[in-house]
Amino acid sequence: MAFSRKDFENGAALAEGLAARVATALSDAIAARGAASIAVSGGSTPKAFFKVLSGKDIAWDKVTITLVDERFVPADNPRSNHKLANEFLLIGKTAAATFVPLYHPAETAEAAAADATRETAAISNPFDVAILGMGNDGHTASFFPGGNHLTEALDANRPRGILTMEADGAGEPRLTFSFSALQDARLLALHIEGAEKASVLEKALSGTDEAEMPIRAVLNRATSPVEIYWAP
Repeated sequence: MAFSRKDFENGAALAEGLAARVATALSDAIAARGAASIAVSGGSTPKAFFKVLSGKDIAWDKVTITLVDERFVPADNPRSNHKLANEFLLIGKTAAATFVPLYHPAETAEAAAADATRETAAISNPFDVAILGMGNDGHTASFFPGGNHLTEALDANRPRGILTMEADGAGEPRLTFSFSALQDARLLALHIEGAEKASVLEKALSGTDEAEMPIRAVLNRATSPVEIYWAP
């Protein structure tokens, strides 16, 4: 287990700190290879971070952005992570970036996952940046406890790509990058907010049962050091 942790006094301070770190990582990648890639999480937590990042003065036209996971809903659905990105991240300077969605208008989530696997194959491997969140149940991306494809999703040797995931309480079927696609990101960060999640994180760090808390796969098995950003 290799990780570092930075605690911030509030979400606004975290957003500033994480955005600065990500902007540097993307700029370094552009300087080294002429391009950069980032996969971001959804939900309500990253809104402030997205807004700060969208104002960073980097060569966004050389950056490819995608999502760590997505619900099997169109981009105009209120629960869509694509919609969240459109409203809070792909604005201002960041609008110049290339965005690769995971949702595709297929008949089934499985067909959409196959389409997304093909569409995301051209994104640099490993990602330059991958930002993950964490739920109160210890899930990350769409790696849910009890998920129907959890074992496959957490297989570090599985070919990089998009899987489907269904679980009690998750709502719509999910589309999620495999752990193998995230484990070696050059910057692998966990963005965690909420006082109640401090105890969830401590529980995750103190155990090894990935079926109970899938976030442990990232904390215990990622091949890149994990940077934890937390605020109450």
